[in-house]
Amino acid sequence: MGIYEIKVKTRKGEEIEMSTFKGKVLLIVNTATGCGFTPQYEGLEKLYQAYKDKGFEVLDFPCNQFGHQAPGTDEEIHTFCTSRYNTTFPRFSKIDVNGKDEHPLYTYLKSQKGGIFGNNIKWNFSKFLVDREGNVVKRYDSLKTPEKIASDIEKLL
Repeated sequence: MGIYEIKVKTRKGEEIEMSTFKGKVLLIVNTATGCGFTPQYEGLEKLYQAYKDKGFEVLDFPCNQFGHQAPGTDEEIHTFCTSRYNTTFPRFSKIDVNGKDEHPLYTYLKSQKGGIFGNNIKWNFSKFLVDREGNVVKRYDSLKTPEKIASDIEKLL
């Protein structure tokens, strides 16, 4: 199974296939609203604004697995992100990225690009860069800021 066969839920609970984003460069991020890395939303939005017209998408998957730093409903998370950081990129329903309830998207992403210390996601704001053909080309940990990813995105656009 490739990335385009995986289904995800929008923040409104509608199921869509990742093939919706076929032909685009994707930055897939597990996020949290109460984390020390939460200000990365600002950098993610800057990347999105800079490259969205060239076929780039940031896909935001809130996750409450790390320190319970993404409390609230999908709508509360969305309201926080849009009012605090003016985000406009797609945000999806809250998911698990590790463990028995791990979402198939993250099972796939981790199978394609393992981390330095194993496959598990270590914290909020881990990022996966996917090319226009659906290949997972890079994985970044939480410390890699969105600004430091811009050159990798440009190469794929």
